[in-house]
Amino acid sequence: MCAFTAADIPDMAGRTAIVTGASSGIGLETAKALTARGARVILAVRDEARGRAAAGALRGPGTHEVRLLDLASLDSVRTFASGWSGQVDLLINNAGVMIPPPGRTKDGFELQFGTNHLGHFALTNLLLPNVTGRVVTVSSDAHRFSRMDFDDLNWQRTKYRAWRAYGQSKLANLLFTAELHRRLTGAGSRVLSMAAHPGYAATNLQSQSGSRLMDFAMGKLGNRLLAQDAAGGALPTLYAATADLPGNTFAGPSGFGGMRGAPAPRARSKAADDAEAARRLWTVSEQLTGVKFPKVLAVPPPPTIAC
Repeated sequence: MCAFTAADIPDMAGRTAIVTGASSGIGLETAKALTARGARVILAVRDEARGRAAAGALRGPGTHEVRLLDLASLDSVRTFASGWSGQVDLLINNAGVMIPPPGRTKDGFELQFGTNHLGHFALTNLLLPNVTGRVVTVSSDAHRFSRMDFDDLNWQRTKYRAWRAYGQSKLANLLFTAELHRRLTGAGSRVLSMAAHPGYAATNLQSQSGSRLMDFAMGKLGNRLLAQDAAGGALPTLYAATADLPGNTFAGPSGFGGMRGAPAPRARSKAADDAEAARRLWTVSEQLTGVKFPKVLAVPPPPTIAC
């Protein structure tokens, strides 16, 4: 079978995609690719000025809008969702933070868990009555090196470890994807819940640790020696969003060490396949955000997306 490329994305005319964190990196590359295939793309960004500047790079028959969304604020998430009307064919939960210095969201959650998981959890459930196609949540292979600490999810008693906190947030992304798939299937919905990871992509995400040495090793050095470019890093997301795949697929690079190469379905860790942990995380996330799985879902049209 031929390797998936951006040329395999089907015609997206008439379809609407929301991409979080679309002002740079793989989010921007995802927005570019979808716009080039005719989609209406909503760049959901924390900084509207940066979002508008990034939108200048979008080309093609599609259209775009820039809307404010700060995933580290549940008020911002609710404002974004309440201001939305109409169909969402693709919701791409891409935005995230990676190994920053210790920090808290505006609601008091550990920054990585609150932004990478809880913000997207709330956004997805608030928008789900409008979603007719797919929800794609961007995780990371770093999920393999962490576990869910349900006794201290927000690092209030445990000594903060940036990498472990990042891995936990990415593991949460996969558990969320699986439980969302289970709930959608149980409700008789044709909406698909998918996950992807970019491998090692050359973006500014690796340069936010607050440590010069770490930023150099992960950013300048790692990007030059090991990483694929941001467009390559976006391909697993686009593959999960548009290829003919079953729900709950986890897509990632198929090349060296899972860091680069053409996208393909990938295995996840045993912890990410723990159905009981997924249900428990969902319950806790509802309690923390005050947002629940909607009682009424959109009725999607018959599926037409194919690779």
